[in-house]
Amino acid sequence: MAPIADIIKYEGDNSTFIWKHPKEDFNSLTQLIVHESQEAIFFMNGQALDLFGPGRHTLETQNIPKIGRFLNQTTGGESPFHCEVYFINKTVQMAVKWGTDSKVRFIDPNYGVPLEIGASGEMNLLVSDSRKLLVKLVGTMKGIAWEEQGSEFTKSLSSSFKPLISTVVKANLSNCIKSEKINILEIDENLERLSESIKKKLQSGFEEYGLTIPEFYITTVVLPENDPNFKRIRELYTVSLQKRMVEADTAIKMAMAESAAKITVAERQGILEKEATETEKARKEAERELLRVQAETQAMKMSGFAEAEIMHAKGITQKDILQAEVQKAYAEGIGNMNISSSGGGVASEMIGLGVGLNVANVMSGQMKEMVSGLNPLKEEKTFCPHCQSEISTSSKFCPECGKKIEIIAEDEVICPSCGKKTKKGKFCIECGSPLIMRCSKCGAEMALNAKFCPECGMKRGE
Repeated sequence: MAPIADIIKYEGDNSTFIWKHPKEDFNSLTQLIVHESQEAIFFMNGQALDLFGPGRHTLETQNIPKIGRFLNQTTGGESPFHCEVYFINKTVQMAVKWGTDSKVRFIDPNYGVPLEIGASGEMNLLVSDSRKLLVKLVGTMKGIAWEEQGSEFTKSLSSSFKPLISTVVKANLSNCIKSEKINILEIDENLERLSESIKKKLQSGFEEYGLTIPEFYITTVVLPENDPNFKRIRELYTVSLQKRMVEADTAIKMAMAESAAKITVAERQGILEKEATETEKARKEAERELLRVQAETQAMKMSGFAEAEIMHAKGITQKDILQAEVQKAYAEGIGNMNISSSGGGVASEMIGLGVGLNVANVMSGQMKEMVSGLNPLKEEKTFCPHCQSEISTSSKFCPECGKKIEIIAEDEVICPSCGKKTKKGKFCIECGSPLIMRCSKCGAEMALNAKFCPECGMKRGE
């Protein structure tokens, strides 16, 4: 007893793009099973009517509306019409091989010589429009695979599209190499760019058949190794390459030399900056030393003033002390005198008093001389050899300029320019600076540091 309903499902392999189920003219309520990555198209009387996606489908009037009017006229469960189901594989077909059927003429743009080249590779295909693919390719055959698979398939995609691929590649290979500015001897390292260019040219031809090209690869470009023109190109390329290598080596050496020069400049700049820093430190140290010397000089100047005042004060104090000592000695001398006299009494005392007075007078005179030598108010005066200010002969520093008083001979002077001792004359023997000038009024010679003219008394600067 024949089954009431048939089951139709895909029974081909993954290399098959389109597969026709052998069951034809099936009954109503037939179960159609479509797997993932597949589509099924229902044909009746040579027309593609409906397309089914993955899942289980019952072929009856409700889900085949286009054949509903035909199924309603069936008798005895048998359809009087010719029905077929085609399964379309929606998976990507990997590593589909291709190649040009003949050589491609190529004119080298660099040397202008003709060459013959070929190309081959692989590609991946994917069905994008199942209905379009069936209508354009299937016809009455059982199915379509990429390669020939015996008598089961009367046609393959390889034989169907081989002319298309070969024509597109041959027509565009040379132009793509030139447009991408690819050297024919460097073709292998530019295959990716070349493949992408050819893929764009080839894509539109496959879209007309409901196919798309996810990936297209040129794996080999066959070069005419035995062609004399190609050998000459290779020789010239080798010479050019060696020249470029020499130029690159020279450029590298120049770059290295430039880098070394920059490093040397940087190092010298660092040294100069370090020296500048050390010079600045030395300058600051000299400034600090100058301030220290100025402070010491000022302190010595103040010390000279203080010493003069102390000496003056001590002079007065010593005079008072000496006078007090004289008076004390006088009193003690009177009290201790033992004058031998026969009469004694008042006469003897008067004689003793007279002798004491004489002694006191003599001592008083001597003490006056001693005290006068210690009295600073009566000390001799002199002039500072630096600023010509009047100072005491006992001063160690000038109270006006603060400089140390040096002992100089009568025939020596202090040069106002360099501050060193030099012989009296018109010029310093140390620095060569003039030691005299002339009065603007009377023309008399006068020292550079003189405040008044020694002849007319005119004040300097008036």
